[in-house]
Amino acid sequence: MTSKEKVQLLREQMEKESIDAFVVFSADPHMSEYLPNQWKERQWLTGFTGSAGFAVVTQENAGLWTDGRYFIQAPKELAGSDFELMKMGVEGVEDYISYLKNRLKEGAVVGANPLATSHHNWEEMRSGLAPAGITLVASDLLKDVWTSREQNESKPIFVHPVERAGKSVQEKLEDIRKEMRRKEASMHIIASLDDVAWTLNLRGSDVEANPVFLGFVVLGLSNAWVFLEKEQLSTDAIVQMEAAGVQIESYSAFYPMLEKLEGEKVLVSSSTNQAVFEALSGNSIIVSPVPGNLMKAMKNPAELEGFRTVMVKDGVAMVKFLYWITTNVGKVPMTEFSIGQQLESFRAEQEGFVGPSFGSIVGYEGNDAIPHYSAPKEGSKEVRAEGSILVDSGGQYLEGTTDITRTFPLGEVSTQYKRDTTLVLKGMIRLSMVKFPKGTKGVHLDAFAREALWAEGKDYNHGTGHGVGSFMNVHEGPQNIRKDMNPQDLLEGMVVSNEPGLYIENQYGIRHENLIAVRKAESTAFGDFMEFETLTICPFFSSVIEKDLLSPKEIDWLNNYHQWVREKLGDRLQGEEKEWLLKMTEPI
Repeated sequence: MTSKEKVQLLREQMEKESIDAFVVFSADPHMSEYLPNQWKERQWLTGFTGSAGFAVVTQENAGLWTDGRYFIQAPKELAGSDFELMKMGVEGVEDYISYLKNRLKEGAVVGANPLATSHHNWEEMRSGLAPAGITLVASDLLKDVWTSREQNESKPIFVHPVERAGKSVQEKLEDIRKEMRRKEASMHIIASLDDVAWTLNLRGSDVEANPVFLGFVVLGLSNAWVFLEKEQLSTDAIVQMEAAGVQIESYSAFYPMLEKLEGEKVLVSSSTNQAVFEALSGNSIIVSPVPGNLMKAMKNPAELEGFRTVMVKDGVAMVKFLYWITTNVGKVPMTEFSIGQQLESFRAEQEGFVGPSFGSIVGYEGNDAIPHYSAPKEGSKEVRAEGSILVDSGGQYLEGTTDITRTFPLGEVSTQYKRDTTLVLKGMIRLSMVKFPKGTKGVHLDAFAREALWAEGKDYNHGTGHGVGSFMNVHEGPQNIRKDMNPQDLLEGMVVSNEPGLYIENQYGIRHENLIAVRKAESTAFGDFMEFETLTICPFFSSVIEKDLLSPKEIDWLNNYHQWVREKLGDRLQGEEKEWLLKMTEPI
């Protein structure tokens, strides 16, 4: 079926149930960013494949809201559909609440699936629509429209050993219970998949590229339950749960248990799905962030050492890949899609490699100007020995997670490209070098990465940095580095990406990305100061760097970085690959 046909079926179902508008978020019952196949409802309905965005359908109109990462990609994927692209954050573009109020009459009914709508979004809609006399109701309309959705396979759940986790399950549960007591909560619901996996020191593969499994945790002050498909658990995982006092229940028993609770003070995050809140109606609800989320973000020494270990492995794979593509381009057939496969094969050679940490972004000849471009298996562009290419990729290893972007020439490039790629690199270096007082937030540092671009009237429509998990989701909160205000401080042990970019539609896109970790720099009379430890180990292409655009300190940083790359990777490479690395890391 086409998107138009799917929307027509949805509208027919809306009419049957007297619903005037339906909202489809990109979510599952765990509010995941990357979704199990059966929960890709927005993608199925609209044809838009981006990881962020949501849709609104009325009987006469349809809109798709997404952010600046997808302003180039979305129009192409929405072409021929009923959906109008609504560019979030752009002046003059209606937000979805206004969109609904401007198109519906008093007395209208808006539906949304409470399983796939966060409590935050539910309350935002309810309170925003109520003054206009519009009612919000719980409805799962798509279950009768999308009837061919595939179900998840049952995949093993295995132990993430304490040597890599740094803390036992018992220690983590007690840390969380301390926060529960502080907030006077008697129960706590953990619904986000990465928080469930982190808390229990378990990993799985129910979601592509994310080592998590479908499950919920209910935590009391002296007892705990995990709700999942029991047959997925390895013997070691069962033993670990029993040792930690965690009772194992079936996934389907979760909501019935919540409905039986009465008189409890339950700590629940506002990002938890609305169905959980409705099931807890007989209890007092404390709406507060999941305590373990911040604990997870502040990597302990074992986790940080895991990052350092996998960066060497990933660096070797990246150098092998960069040598391969620059040596073979124009000589052997290659496409954007096949290049991504080749890169994964180099990572697969590394011990402990589990799989990619996200779908590789390989963009060539204008596709690199689409920040989150995904090359199709059939019909992706042939890559030739000319122009430039952007490759954003990462790996999941037993010890940690990687995410790296390199943009580089495959042949002759313009003078303007060289200038632009240097400005982007300049921003990445400036953020890498910054020292900042304790208590600084990501928004305070974002301008360091953008200043060189701003000076020439240029910018990029995505964040500069996102948190990264430890053998966990490649996108992790609560910290980030971006223009938007986020109240979360950048704390010691947090790992974030450093990835400024520039995108010239239909010409080229540029992004440079390393992962960096927050560490203490020094204490002075003015307080504690923090800095970043660069984790990623992979050279940049000096051949397209305009040295005159870099300050002496920036040149020193780049030369020192390349010397470090040479020292970390040189002994792990041989022959022409090693010679290539030595040449790439010569001082500029």
